[in-house]
Amino acid sequence: MSIVQDIVTEDSRGEPVAAVAKTYLRIEGLSKMFGDFTALRNIDLEIYEGEFVCFLGPSGCGKTTLLRAIAGLDIQSSGRIEQAGQDISALPPAERDFGIVFQSYALFPNLTVAKNVAYGLENRKAPRDKIRARVAELLDLVGLADQGAKYPAQLSGGQQQRVALSRAIATSPGLLLLDEPLSALDAKVRVHLRHEIRALQQRLGVTTVMVTHDQEEALTMADRIVVMNQGVIEQVGPPLEIYRNPATAFVADFIGTMNFAAGTVEGPGQVRLGGVGLVCDTGELDAGTPVTVAIRPEDIDVQDVASGEENAFEAEIGDMEFLGSFFRAELTGEVIDGAGLRADMSINLVRRKGLKEGARVPVKLPRQRIRIYPESALRG
Repeated sequence: MSIVQDIVTEDSRGEPVAAVAKTYLRIEGLSKMFGDFTALRNIDLEIYEGEFVCFLGPSGCGKTTLLRAIAGLDIQSSGRIEQAGQDISALPPAERDFGIVFQSYALFPNLTVAKNVAYGLENRKAPRDKIRARVAELLDLVGLADQGAKYPAQLSGGQQQRVALSRAIATSPGLLLLDEPLSALDAKVRVHLRHEIRALQQRLGVTTVMVTHDQEEALTMADRIVVMNQGVIEQVGPPLEIYRNPATAFVADFIGTMNFAAGTVEGPGQVRLGGVGLVCDTGELDAGTPVTVAIRPEDIDVQDVASGEENAFEAEIGDMEFLGSFFRAELTGEVIDGAGLRADMSINLVRRKGLKEGARVPVKLPRQRIRIYPESALRG
């Protein structure tokens, strides 16, 4: 039986919205060994009905192994997997309710587009008229209504991806698994298709799990992101939460761009960064504890900073890197010497204030945007 859970999602403005959803996929204590190598270590995870979840992490972190365990392609060494209340831990892939799209698409080159899409339906011996109607419906849904008679080699990479997606959902599976489906495409096609996939998933309401190493894909497509590292889950949460409140130094470093600088806790809510005393949340860390101070470049305020403001000081602009819609500037100066802080400044701000290398500017590190990690958290 599915369990009803309270979950928090985000609206179009990134604001938290309470919602209720049923657990569709439950993973408990899952581990996977390849000889002496531990690919997955004691994974616990719940995925809800209709949710789009991304497994995100660097190469070798275990995300694809976890996806394959869910599909039954690599049976776990220990642990349990439930889908829609049914224990599927030992079921072979053919007896599990899922559709899958691989990185290479794995289309049959000797079959037409229509035959590729119909493959699963034909294996289930569905009536021919229903197969024809379903194939026509799906090809129209993905914008390939006039491509059914072509062969995969005659299609572009983006079109092949759509065919693979149509084949995966043809049998109306309860779970859709996507193993880096966009990684073989060029950047512009990738951006376009990720919006198409997300829109299609929302239209169908199918529970979807996607593996990716591309943080931008995860941030733009997922309801929740599962950040993985060295076979364990570092953090699970909505994209905005993962980005704004990384639970570990690894997540902070892997998602987006982050400044890291050495500091020392001076007392409750106080940390020393170079010659600057900062007010921020230090948790239960004792005075004298070495820490890593983290803040994103876009969170460093370089405009409208009043003298004497909390966490404000003067810095000098070092190297400025033009990145299209903004400049990323290195901040230097006696007070923060060696801290290696970078601040993002909009083109309009740079032009309006006439900012350039060598200019001295007041800056502020907002207390709510500063994250503190024990010094050891960034090692290894």
